[in-house]
Amino acid sequence: MKLLTGNDLASGDVTWWTGAGWSRHVEDAVDVGEHGEATAREEEAARRVNGPYVIDATDTPEGPRPAHIKDRIRALGPTVRPDLTLKPADPNAGSWVI
Repeated sequence: MKLLTGNDLASGDVTWWTGAGWSRHVEDAVDVGEHGEATAREEEAARRVNGPYVIDATDTPEGPRPAHIKDRIRALGPTVRPDLTLKPADPNAGSWVI
């Protein structure tokens, strides 16, 4: 599974490609398959996102989960202070953070 992530131009927030737009919640992300790089170029050229890139992920019953620790932290937030993490729509999201 491949996900497309980047940053919102106005706020700098981490965003995830939903197939129709961008969301702050990784649970909304869709598999971009082989089209991720092309979508990244189109979205960056249209100035809807900054620095988009494709990552590996795993599909779980709770939604997609980034494979690499860097992107798992981007998806949820700091791991040292759970009180400061992004509160995603998935109430069990913290169970996969290292």
